[in-house]
Amino acid sequence: MSSTITTEFGHVEPVEVYFDDLDAMGVVHNGRYAVLFERALAAYWSPRGWAFDPSNPRFAEIFFVVREFTIRYRRPIVGVGPVHVHFWIDDLGDTNVDYSFRVLSEDGQTLHAEGRRRQVKVDRTTLRPSPLSVNVREACELLRGPAAQHPRTGE
Repeated sequence: MSSTITTEFGHVEPVEVYFDDLDAMGVVHNGRYAVLFERALAAYWSPRGWAFDPSNPRFAEIFFVVREFTIRYRRPIVGVGPVHVHFWIDDLGDTNVDYSFRVLSEDGQTLHAEGRRRQVKVDRTTLRPSPLSVNVREACELLRGPAAQHPRTGE
């Protein structure tokens, strides 16, 4: 599956909706939207050398925990198949990375959900907040865009 949606900021990653993502009514279960976002992040960062794998030498640099996660559901995803996740970084603090994201239909015309996630880098031993490395900060800069460009859909 390849991405056919372009954007002026952030990244658009195609992800697959699987049968086990669906609820009893045949729509994506509300809790699985976070999983779609996680799939998109992993697909983006892994080939760039930031795999979420403890055996990876860079793993300690990306040992994050989620502090906040919010999502607003717009239109249900019905059935299995490809969707796109557009994500970008709104804020890059000393210890945190704040993502915004949109889950879009395969053609990009339907907004299924949008949300934000704040993650905090922690020390693997103490589990206390830990500063982002220079390497992580530089890699994250590629996903940033001016706040004025970030699309938000009103109620």
